[in-house]
Amino acid sequence: MTKLTYTEEELFRSHDYARPHEIGGQRLHGGFDAQGNYVPPRAMDREEALAHWAEALRARGGDLLDADSSLLSGPRVPNTEQQRMLLREGLGQTFWNGLTITGKIEGRGRMLAEMQFPDLQDLIEEDISEMAIGHLNKGLLAAHGIDEGGEPDKGIGGHDVMWFVARDLAFGPDAYPDVEPPENISRPELGTRSMPEIEPQYEGLLSFLMNLLVIEFRAEIGFASTQEVLRTPDLFADRRADAEEAAQIIERIRTDEEIHVRSLCLYLGELRELNFKTVDGGTIRGAELLDRFWDGLIGWATVEQPRLAAENQYAAVRQRILEASDGQRILREFDAISDLHDSVAAAG
Repeated sequence: MTKLTYTEEELFRSHDYARPHEIGGQRLHGGFDAQGNYVPPRAMDREEALAHWAEALRARGGDLLDADSSLLSGPRVPNTEQQRMLLREGLGQTFWNGLTITGKIEGRGRMLAEMQFPDLQDLIEEDISEMAIGHLNKGLLAAHGIDEGGEPDKGIGGHDVMWFVARDLAFGPDAYPDVEPPENISRPELGTRSMPEIEPQYEGLLSFLMNLLVIEFRAEIGFASTQEVLRTPDLFADRRADAEEAAQIIERIRTDEEIHVRSLCLYLGELRELNFKTVDGGTIRGAELLDRFWDGLIGWATVEQPRLAAENQYAAVRQRILEASDGQRILREFDAISDLHDSVAAAG
């Protein structure tokens, strides 16, 4: 009989690694098998559980949410070619800032391991004890959070530290001043209710899961671009091997994040097939509520957010370029390979 209930201990269990994941004396999570392949942390039973829950969902006629990072479109500033150009001009701070900010945003994800979220069983008519969503507070969200923020008390770095290690391999330590990320990278809800049929605490959790999935998709696009830059043969010439190792670290992060994306698509796929208890004593199909919010979120993430982010980032990069001795020429060349010429003009 297929196993569908797991303890937190099982969902936290890691493989027996042949070699730990350690770089420059810094212990990082995960490890390597006997063939030298990277193996994510806390994946021994978690991977099995996700596969079993997905199989059970499909047997009930449902499926994982049909979504991936290709949903997100829009300009990026700097795009990959602009980032390469800045590095060739000796203007590496923008790329360094990006690595630093990404690491700090990843570190924020540890809050998933430190918060108790509402029990969705109180919202849902059907028994969810043998579903992934019945395990959110039984190890799944905590494991996700520890992946992001590591185990500082044990000296084991998660994705946050992995980004800092990758940055320092490419640039060396303290290459530029520290930088802080924006306070909020999810869609600002401004106190509006998109799912008034259910209690606010449940709407908060559902909207959080959907926003988190969009953040993961956005990150996937950025991670791929970062690897392309790090693997550019003529860049980081005096640290070429280190830059390649940095790209490999990011590949390991992407391997871990694939579990997160699959998990979130599974949670949302399960939720779409269930009946939610409404505040007026009735019920409503999960798909009706989730699809309403998801459509609005994707509209924001593909139209409004990319343009606003590009314009804000352009203003900061433009100022940095113009401080260079040949700034006007560099800016002209930078603008010539922009993804967003109209926003560049508006921001300038």
